[in-house]
Amino acid sequence: MRRAGEGMLIALLVPLALASAVYAFLLVRAAMARKQFAVRGEAVVLGAVTNFFDTLGIGSFAPTMAWFKFRGMVPDRLIPCTMLVGHTLPVMAQAVIFLTLLGVGVDPVLLVGCAIALVMGGLVGAPLVAKARVWVVQTVVGVALIVAAALYALTNLHLMPAGGTAGSLPPMLTIIAIAANFVLGVLLNFGVGNYAPTLVMLSLMGMDPRLSFPIMAAGAALTAAGASVRHIAIGEVDLRIAIGMALGGIPAVLIAAFVVKAMPVELLRWLVIAVVLYAAVTMLRAAALPKAPLADAPLPL
Repeated sequence: MRRAGEGMLIALLVPLALASAVYAFLLVRAAMARKQFAVRGEAVVLGAVTNFFDTLGIGSFAPTMAWFKFRGMVPDRLIPCTMLVGHTLPVMAQAVIFLTLLGVGVDPVLLVGCAIALVMGGLVGAPLVAKARVWVVQTVVGVALIVAAALYALTNLHLMPAGGTAGSLPPMLTIIAIAANFVLGVLLNFGVGNYAPTLVMLSLMGMDPRLSFPIMAAGAALTAAGASVRHIAIGEVDLRIAIGMALGGIPAVLIAAFVVKAMPVELLRWLVIAVVLYAAVTMLRAAALPKAPLADAPLPL
């Protein structure tokens, strides 16, 4: 069984590593063709800081957008695509690193199933955005995350029964987790990131929180890569900023991944609560703010 799991892990790692190399080539080629290869140091630092915390599950889009607006680094119309393109390589690095460090401990069916479901949900959900009230979706998800964080806090305080050390789920919970990732893929199109919901869902199901990281990173990497290639081709990206963010983000991801691996489980569980509450507040705030054109909305990581 373990050998079969390692085989499936390699089957996911190899194409992901190749996709990362191809994406990096396309990014560099586009920058050279458009003469946008002069990397800004501020972008390197920004990429390092935001991706370090993104690797801990906190997310990178909200702080990146805030800094872009505060510093006026990128014209507003280029912000969403520049963020997505700049963060994609670090997210792909997250996936490769987490799969290498922790992937062997995860049920391969759960890992591959959730990753594929997230990508498929993202594709299916794209045309639904124009027909739905995004703020309603964001509000519902924000409130649901707060409730989930409260339940998880009760488990950490031993006021509710919980597992929290498993590397796999029973068949029925595995099916539910895969189906939930499909829904999360749909919600990516509405500005709902997959990290916080995945963390709290799998933790409440009894999994070791560490083992949630390769699951959520693998799906996010595949989804972000597909969207970013499209944006690079369209050209509505400041590639100097994007490449700088990638250069700073990749080593920061490596450092943060080892922090997650070495972190005591009890501390990691409380980090999950902090991450989920942060995501909930960000979601509710986004629902309350005036809406940007949906065509410009990025896929959050």
